[in-house]
Amino acid sequence: MTGFKVHSVESAPQAARGALQGLQEMFGFIPNIAAVMGEAPGVLKAYLAMLEQFESGTLSPAEQQVVLLTTSFTNRCTYCVAAHSTIATLKHVPEDVIEALRRGEPLGDPRLEALRRMTAAIVENRGFVGETQVREFLDTGFTRAQLLEVVLGVAMKTLSNYMNHITETPLDEAFSAMAWAQPV
Repeated sequence: MTGFKVHSVESAPQAARGALQGLQEMFGFIPNIAAVMGEAPGVLKAYLAMLEQFESGTLSPAEQQVVLLTTSFTNRCTYCVAAHSTIATLKHVPEDVIEALRRGEPLGDPRLEALRRMTAAIVENRGFVGETQVREFLDTGFTRAQLLEVVLGVAMKTLSNYMNHITETPLDEAFSAMAWAQPV
């Protein structure tokens, strides 16, 4: 264990307390990812601001979850795959889509599959995607602006994936039914 604390509102640095209190009021608990990020208030605030901007974009809630689950799968983040599998269920993403994303398999829906492939390509190639990949993505009906929203989602989720790897964030009880291990 790396020794990072899972903060409460009371134990967190003063600058993180307002954000943690807001999450407590919103969800009825403080997700461990935020409780650990509370150690560095700027990280917590940046993550929440990026999340807010990503969620206010033009991708549908299901499309957003495809981006977040694909990024987390590609980065092998056990915490975020479990959390976003749970959130995807709450956002009415079809179970077969969630299960395919958890296995890193192609999706039956051509538009969602194009989104999954583009997201994985961005993560795997550190943003260096080719014109052919961009064209294939746009040809499924996505816009250039939505491609940039995918980049925002990848950046936000990569921040949390890496943080979880370093801090070994414990999985919340709320996400435990969707616990995940990387497929062999």
